[in-house]
Amino acid sequence: MSDIISIKEIDITDKSVFIRCDFNVPMDEFGNISDDRRIFTAIPTIKYCLDRGCKIVLASHFGRPKDGFEEKFSLKPVAKRLAFLLRQEVIMANDVIGIDAKEKYKKLKFGEIMLLENLRFEKGETKNKEDFARELATFGEIYINDAFGVCHRAHASVEAISKFYGDGLKAAGFLLQKEIDFAERLIKYPSRPFVAVTGGSKVSGKLQALKNLLPRVDKLIIGGGMAFTFLKAMGYDIGNSLLEEDLIGEALTILMEGKKLGVKIYLPVDVVSAQTFSNESAVKFVTAQEIPAGWMGLDIGPATTRLFSEAIMDAQTIWWNGPMGVFEMDRFSKGSIKMSHAIAESHATTVVGGGDTADVVARAGDADEMTFISTGGGASLELIEGKELPGVKPLRRRDEI
Repeated sequence: MSDIISIKEIDITDKSVFIRCDFNVPMDEFGNISDDRRIFTAIPTIKYCLDRGCKIVLASHFGRPKDGFEEKFSLKPVAKRLAFLLRQEVIMANDVIGIDAKEKYKKLKFGEIMLLENLRFEKGETKNKEDFARELATFGEIYINDAFGVCHRAHASVEAISKFYGDGLKAAGFLLQKEIDFAERLIKYPSRPFVAVTGGSKVSGKLQALKNLLPRVDKLIIGGGMAFTFLKAMGYDIGNSLLEEDLIGEALTILMEGKKLGVKIYLPVDVVSAQTFSNESAVKFVTAQEIPAGWMGLDIGPATTRLFSEAIMDAQTIWWNGPMGVFEMDRFSKGSIKMSHAIAESHATTVVGGGDTADVVARAGDADEMTFISTGGGASLELIEGKELPGVKPLRRRDEI
């Protein structure tokens, strides 16, 4: 049994339920939702509550509004998409804890759903203010957290609110439960060989995860901008490539520690380089030792793609967090796309960290082939780092005395 209290373990029948979701979905320049995965994955928990005759209030943040209401950060498009997916009306509140939300909640019937406006329109959300959390807690007798993507942040709707719900009145939704179970099983009981594939721009963001993973993995593949700090640590010329000078020592320590533990560490052997990050810039394929002065590596090269693909062939478990290059621009996205294909085609249990990595997998068309795609990049990384997440801690069982 998981040590997280699940929604199935508490009595929610005919109760009012407040569900913290993560509807922070990507939108195009016309305000249309371009990927509704986060909305779709919240549905099992919502339907479970509907089946038990609950009155449901949903809450989420969206983007980073600066100062109160901004139309472009409204959750109205989310309410529309959710209503379409559920085939049921979703009542949209025009504020968060204001008169409109409270009036609509008073009229809300059992079996109906209301969505509050963007939580971040209220300053109290990100500041974890108890007064704001107390107001939110009036929207439900039961509190369900199903927003894994923000569990690493001590925000009012995630952490402070839990103080207003006693035992038996708060639990994790199905998505949150699944995320935690996957991450903890990955760290504690991976099938071997266990290969970690890391990328993204900076070593600093992944340093703790690398240190925590090193004693647990059989192979570690390092790509993306972060690889250049490691290549520099090995004495290579990296031209104008991304470098975190102050972390060269840490990179060297990881390489030496890996050797000591018998972990095979893979770094790029060639890169796609350019003088500027643009579609017009001339591109050169060069070995990792010979990036010319004034040029920078922006993607892994074809030889590295082959090397990395072969390194994961025998894997039984693969954890992937971070793209292999600046994948937002097509000409520097090939390494990430090919890595996605290789991981999808492996026979391993494949766990993809959220954020940019999930975007790469979606762009590559490999989402259905992955065992599990996390909905939270930062939260997934902190779980792998071995940290206790502020949003998860209140939902853990207390050891019976």
